[in-house]
Amino acid sequence: MNQNLAFADYAVFIIYFIVVSAYGYSVYSKRKKDEHDAKAYFLAEGNLTWWAIGASLIASNISAEQFIGMSGEGFFLGIAVAAYEWLAAVALIIVAVWFIPVYLKNKIYTMPQFLKTRYNESTALIMAVFWLFLYVFVNLTSILYLGAVAINGLAGGEYLHVIMVGLAVFALIISLGGMKVVAYTDVIQVAVLIIGGLVTSYIALTTVGQYFGVGENAIAGFKVLMKEAPEHFKMIIPRPTATSSQLEIDKYLTFPGLMSYVAGIWIINLNYWGCNQYITQRALGADLQTARTGILFAGMLKLLMPLIVMLPGIAAFVLYQNGHLPQLVGGKDGAYSAVLTFLPTGLKGLSVAALTAAIVASLAGKVNSISTIYTLDIHKKYIQKEAGEKQQVNIGRIAVFAAMLLAVLFTWNDVLGIGGVGGFTYIQKYTGFISPGVFAMFFLGMFWKRTTGSAAIVGVILGFVLSVLFNEYAPMLFGNETLLYTAYPNGKGAFEIPFHICMGLSFFFTMLAMIGISFAGPKVNPKAFEIDSEMFKVKPQTTVLIVITLLVIVALYVKFW
Repeated sequence: MNQNLAFADYAVFIIYFIVVSAYGYSVYSKRKKDEHDAKAYFLAEGNLTWWAIGASLIASNISAEQFIGMSGEGFFLGIAVAAYEWLAAVALIIVAVWFIPVYLKNKIYTMPQFLKTRYNESTALIMAVFWLFLYVFVNLTSILYLGAVAINGLAGGEYLHVIMVGLAVFALIISLGGMKVVAYTDVIQVAVLIIGGLVTSYIALTTVGQYFGVGENAIAGFKVLMKEAPEHFKMIIPRPTATSSQLEIDKYLTFPGLMSYVAGIWIINLNYWGCNQYITQRALGADLQTARTGILFAGMLKLLMPLIVMLPGIAAFVLYQNGHLPQLVGGKDGAYSAVLTFLPTGLKGLSVAALTAAIVASLAGKVNSISTIYTLDIHKKYIQKEAGEKQQVNIGRIAVFAAMLLAVLFTWNDVLGIGGVGGFTYIQKYTGFISPGVFAMFFLGMFWKRTTGSAAIVGVILGFVLSVLFNEYAPMLFGNETLLYTAYPNGKGAFEIPFHICMGLSFFFTMLAMIGISFAGPKVNPKAFEIDSEMFKVKPQTTVLIVITLLVIVALYVKFW
């Protein structure tokens, strides 16, 4: 055994592995008679319960990106990064009330299918290819890399590739059983990651309290954090001035104060939760009320996430600044792993299990969505049109294996340079290259009957091109200072616009272009969806869930504004 993990830690982890695998196999065995039913494999036969939908949404969302990346941003930025989680709860309310009814009424099962039904096959094919590349080369690779690095640090630092392969194989075991196995094992995964995450946060706070002489008390430890790092408990990052330090400039570039709320963060959340196969697939096979309740349940769970994934990063910052934490391995992304070293034997194994649960659930959910898009929207339509149910399931499984193999190969030596950027920022920035165009296309497609297929194609391409231009050529386009931002040297003699603002600009101009092009078409596109007010009515119990969630978010912002 190595210096970081003891026998009891390995025992806890092995028990977790056996329980998840055994439960996944039992779910698979019960639906084995439907093994060759494509809808059963890709959509869980359309009978997921609300709690399975909600838990699966969170388990698939909370991955190494959050545990490692968001904890790293907590170390760097502080509580401001919690906006991603708390505003995600608002985005989930919007999706549950307004987006899901449109999908379900029109029997939409994949996002490319939405684009074909609403626009045309060209738009659907372009986006299917876009999503496959994004899911494999941004999402899968970053989840695998961050997770392997974190667990490797705890296991002694010599097993990176073994851990990487182990995570991939574990995810394959779950995902090859189809969506129902993924979703129901996610219930266990989310329980493990929440319990393990809360334990880690509790130990981190009591450790802070112990080092600062206020006793092993979590509440006292939290008060120490607020006293020792008051700048880490502000939701709004101030705009830099000409005398600002490089650190202050870097923080603003990562999360540009109020402009984040005006621009990028809404596009990130609404696109992620409402226009993303990886996420919406959980709800697309259910009836409307079940889907809504599950999504709102996920929204309430999101309110807990900063406590689990961001607070340990702030604790690591305070301990590090006061000499109680050694040099972080991997920069800010090493904050969470550093905090885990304080956990006692056994609990350390539980936290590693929680981290593994988050990684594996996300990998399994992602490859399941990859196989769904590839099989239903590319292979069945363009390669093997006569493929039957059994063939579709087999093709889906081959796609699962191929996607995971590609992710391992590109992660093996960090070919994509994820470690150099910081995991959380890497994902947000590079998914942000297509988010503005995709969200504009979906939003107008759902709620404006005049939107045309030509406008959609122009929108998705223009959104990508503008995102690249704004991110890479800001000074050429705007000069060094504009009314929208103040850009200061980033340490390399260059100037930047914060990527949130880049996304906002890209979305604004993409919307203008799509609206302008659509005005050249008919007043009502023949492919426009039928929408009526009855679709958006919510039941009293749904209203109660929405009000509770919003009141909690308002209280949090009042406290930390």
